[in-house]
Amino acid sequence: MDERAPSIAELYDACYRRLVAQLFALTADLAAAQDAVQEAFVKALSSPQSIARADNPEAWLRTVAVNSARSRWRRLRHLDRLLGVGRTGVAEAAPALSPDHVAVVSALRGIPREQREAIALHHVADLPVSEVAALLDVPVGTVKARLSRGRARLAQLLADDERTVDPAEVARG
Repeated sequence: MDERAPSIAELYDACYRRLVAQLFALTADLAAAQDAVQEAFVKALSSPQSIARADNPEAWLRTVAVNSARSRWRRLRHLDRLLGVGRTGVAEAAPALSPDHVAVVSALRGIPREQREAIALHHVADLPVSEVAALLDVPVGTVKARLSRGRARLAQLLADDERTVDPAEVARG
C-alpha cells in the first residue's frame, strides 16, 4: 500500500457514517445499508491492493457497497417471488440522521428502485450524473430520465405527506 494512502481504519473513521447515510437513502433500510457498507470494508480488508490502487478509496467503497446492496435486493426479490410475498414497512429512524433525511428515505420507498438509486447517488452521495451512470452501468441519458421521473414522483409523495423537504438540503445535512 502507498505510504500516502489512508489505512482501512482511517477510511472507516472518515467514511463509514457518510456511506451508511448514502446507502440508507438508496435502500430505505438501515440494516441493509449497514450490511452493505460493512461488506465493502470486509472486501477492502481482504483485498487491500484493490483499494490501494483506487484513485478515490471512498468511491471504491461506495461502489462495492452499492453493488452489495443491489445483489441483496435481487436475492430478496427472487426469494419473495418464490414465497409469494412482498415486503412493506416504514423506514426506521437512523441514529444521527435528521428527521428530514428519514422523511425523504420514507418517500423514496414509494418510487421504483432504479429511480431511487439515481436520486440517492446523485442527490445524497452528491455524485455527478456521469459517475452515477458509470456506477449503475447505464447511459447518462438513462440516469437523467430516472432523476427527472424520480424527482417528480418524490415531490408528489412529499407533498402528499405535507412535507417540504428538498433532497439537496438533506444531502448537506
